[in-house]
Amino acid sequence: MSDANEPQHLNGKKSNTNNSDYTLDAILVRIGQFGTYQIINYILLCLPMIFNAFFSISYVFTASPVVHRCNISQCDSVNSEYFESWTDFTIPKKGSDIDQCNRFVTIDNATSAISFFTEPSSPFCIEQNFDKKAVEKCGKDFKFRDLEYTISNEFGFFCSEEWKLSMVGTINNVGQFVGIPLGGLLADRYGRRTMLAISGSLAALMGIIRSLSVNYYMFLCFEFLDMAVGSTLFPTAFLLAIELVGPKRRVAAATIITIFYSLGEALLAVLAEQFQNWRVLLRILYIPAILHVLFLWILPESVRWLLSQGKEEKAVSILKKAARINKRRISEDSLDNLVQTNRDKLESANESQFPIKTAFKLFFWRILNCCFCWFTHTLVALGLSLNSVNLGGNKYNNFMLNGLVQIPGLIVPLLIMDRVGRRFSLCTSMLICAACMVGAVFVGKDNYGFELTLFLIGKFAITCSFQILYFFTSEIFPTNVRNSLLSFCSMIGRIGSMLAPQTPLLANIYEFAPQILFGSFALVSGLLTLLFPETTNKVLPTTIMDANNLNGKENMDNKSDKTSMKS
Repeated sequence: MSDANEPQHLNGKKSNTNNSDYTLDAILVRIGQFGTYQIINYILLCLPMIFNAFFSISYVFTASPVVHRCNISQCDSVNSEYFESWTDFTIPKKGSDIDQCNRFVTIDNATSAISFFTEPSSPFCIEQNFDKKAVEKCGKDFKFRDLEYTISNEFGFFCSEEWKLSMVGTINNVGQFVGIPLGGLLADRYGRRTMLAISGSLAALMGIIRSLSVNYYMFLCFEFLDMAVGSTLFPTAFLLAIELVGPKRRVAAATIITIFYSLGEALLAVLAEQFQNWRVLLRILYIPAILHVLFLWILPESVRWLLSQGKEEKAVSILKKAARINKRRISEDSLDNLVQTNRDKLESANESQFPIKTAFKLFFWRILNCCFCWFTHTLVALGLSLNSVNLGGNKYNNFMLNGLVQIPGLIVPLLIMDRVGRRFSLCTSMLICAACMVGAVFVGKDNYGFELTLFLIGKFAITCSFQILYFFTSEIFPTNVRNSLLSFCSMIGRIGSMLAPQTPLLANIYEFAPQILFGSFALVSGLLTLLFPETTNKVLPTTIMDANNLNGKENMDNKSDKTSMKS
């Protein structure tokens, strides 16, 4: 009887070692796993991660609602501020702030004489001339609290039309839904470096054109096109980065480059505070991204991709250059062996078949649970980022802290996954997030410091669990369908990110509705993660049988015995 952790094929025979992969990894060890050559290119690859953060979430500021109130014609003048002494009796309160869309009804005799008075010293700007028992909708004239100028001001989206602002975020994520798998296919066909250079420069062009939008629909169209071509920056740069380094440095490389996305979010907040006109902000963010096209000349192509395309000479040339810059030696025999094993692999590649239908049948509930977990994480993680600007205090500082708190959230999983286990780390992180969301409801809006603290802990926790989920998803499915099922779960999860931009609108119904929604999903999904098999200290499953064995060796052996008896 074979060990449950030992990779097997469905026929019970041990799987063959993948000589091509091991040979390439061995060469990477010899030339330096993270030497000067890798560091230079790694730094270059961190830049697309920052720009991807700009592209994917800049709508938080360009399509942000602006704080406004009704223009009170009896009282307002050209020099009036957002808060005036008379706003207490002319505009109703909504929570701790004044209502943005309604005003108290004016008594008739005051209305008839408005045209004779234009200054706030008008005798009609007195409390007795406003009926506090009756409210009416604002007109089309508003006073604004801040200097911020977004498409809300530009195209006049206030109150009942604010849904058009949140729709920008949904369209952005629809663009990602289309662009990420499409970009993956094109990167596999034309190369990682080529795709990175072209998609980055095209996204820059889409953003610059969007800054020239003459109407809402033009803005919306180029928001979609921006993400349709630019959303592949993250996965492509991520793959290039981890393929550059040796096997012992990949986890660290994957973590560090992901941190630069979080730094990009924090930097976005800083730039948005400095440039509060949406057209100017877009140009500041997108014009430098045109330089992505230079990657065609200064960045090496992925060695693994070149080998998969049979371009062994280019792959060998890159490896020799890396060895030379790292001041290491590499033998011609090692390179010849790499080329030969790669050719053998390509010749036999057409003989393999991926049993995706069998996997869906056998792991239906595991896949369903995984999809729900991905949906929850994209909904909560993005939803918290978007709702951070609606907390009290300075919204730019809130968003910057939201980005920075993700950095420890990406590092902590590396410290706890192997000690606590994947399942319990994932479950605990999600339950902490749920607890923080529920706690925010009880704290209320009056205690800004406490509310912000709970929010940041919740964001930290969901970032931890999201990082664990990436690793976990790659460990609960077998090698021959791992990429397909990981992509499938990620694609379903993208639906959550499409819905996340709409969650701030829930605050119009009940101010804590977004927190209750996030907490509920995090609680339910967190408990369901306990149904996953534990993968800590287990060999990655190579076949469907290996993946099924994760549920318990004894159970699988019993099934195998029954099958043998029938046959």
